[in-house]
Amino acid sequence: MQNQETVLLSVRHTGPILKPSSARVLLRAFNPTTEQRSIQIIARISAMPEEKITTELEQILRDFERRHHNFRAYCLRRFEHVKSLLLTDRPLSEERKLLIGAYFTQEYALEGAALFNPSLVWHPDQSELPEGASRFILSLRATGEGHISSIAFRTGIVDAKNQIKVEEPTRFVVSPEAISYPLYDRTLFERKLHEMDHRDMLVTSVLSTLAEKFTLEELKASVQLVERQNRGKSENVLLLNSMLTLARANYVASFSLKQPLFERVLFPTSPTEINGIEDARFVAFQEDDGKVIYYATYTAYDGKVTMPQLLQTEDFLTFEMSTLNGPEIHNKGMALFPRRIKGRYAMLSRQDNENIYLMYSDHLHFWYTKEILLKPTYPWEYVQLGNSGSPIETEAGWLVLTHGVGPMRQYAIGAILLDKDDPSCVIGRLHEPLLTPGASEREGYVPNVVYSCGAQIHNNELILPYAMSDYASSFAVIPMGDILGAMKLT
Repeated sequence: MQNQETVLLSVRHTGPILKPSSARVLLRAFNPTTEQRSIQIIARISAMPEEKITTELEQILRDFERRHHNFRAYCLRRFEHVKSLLLTDRPLSEERKLLIGAYFTQEYALEGAALFNPSLVWHPDQSELPEGASRFILSLRATGEGHISSIAFRTGIVDAKNQIKVEEPTRFVVSPEAISYPLYDRTLFERKLHEMDHRDMLVTSVLSTLAEKFTLEELKASVQLVERQNRGKSENVLLLNSMLTLARANYVASFSLKQPLFERVLFPTSPTEINGIEDARFVAFQEDDGKVIYYATYTAYDGKVTMPQLLQTEDFLTFEMSTLNGPEIHNKGMALFPRRIKGRYAMLSRQDNENIYLMYSDHLHFWYTKEILLKPTYPWEYVQLGNSGSPIETEAGWLVLTHGVGPMRQYAIGAILLDKDDPSCVIGRLHEPLLTPGASEREGYVPNVVYSCGAQIHNNELILPYAMSDYASSFAVIPMGDILGAMKLT
């Protein structure tokens, strides 16, 4: 590839602009600060006469039932969660149960603050499209009250001329219908505990009672048994609880086929992600036999610690969330290659907040080594470098979108090219940004930022979804010939 200082990039800002909507509200649990407060609320409702219950419930249904799918079913589920706090076993009417459930429910505007950091993959259903068009799935980081982030979705079409249309979503959003936990592998579970420096005799005692494959309930029972045998030491309780936290970080979330994809929301569920599921980088991973599995690396945040985790799905109905393991699993911004390279999984990462690393592994969930791939070199990336999504395979090599941080903490998007057979070889690099914040994109929740979590190539142009100052998202289209022509050999 030749050095071509004079090649100019032709960037088309096509829109549409996806802005956060405070009208899209999710039902979630409301839990008072103490159990005593919950008991007192239930006692007050229990003392209400039946006719008052009916009146109050009718008003709640008028105000909220049309704002949500299956509102009554959700309230009844919430009643089931708190019914153990009832002071008597007296049978309750369904209306009273619904009212109690409503008192322990709240609305949450999941994208009330921001809708950003998009990642684009091609939809598994490409039927009934005009010639030259492709259907896509766009994941977005939706942020609401308390800066809690979740994964939201949009669907759309790129036509033969690379015009982009995003399907208008309804106001409805729904969380998974079911959350379940897998069978855990005792050997892998113990390996992860050791990586967390949990080699205590208490850990050994818990694991010794478990079969090679065990359930969350079996782990709970073993933890409770060991806890009773070792009462009085707070450090023991913390250690045992951390085992349950690790287990709960692995779960399965399932939606109904009746719910359109743009209504499905992956809201934080496990203790590791209770304060946010951030910056999912989706990739359509092709197995050697041709089977496609959609993976996404994401950052789980518990309010204090960030932890890289992995999501996988084949149909965007059932999502498996699991921990990533190994000494090189830390920090943010991991991105999986879309296929194995020489029989091994490959991933980009940034463990030191500055440089981009390349990692290989024989096991998708365990990562033990890394090698440095790219260092900040140009002024617009002197503060730090990171990836902007999974590598894209082209005839010329692996196209990797990067993000760099420069003066005034301004983010820009760049690009590099890696050798197809040996991605540790950087064969091309833009010495100027591919995209910087425009005049209309500089203001938002975090000013002067453009950021992407994954793009695709369509009709020989890069379709680049990007976030604008951590507030809204839009699209840019750039000819691949321009990008490759502007690359400099490094």
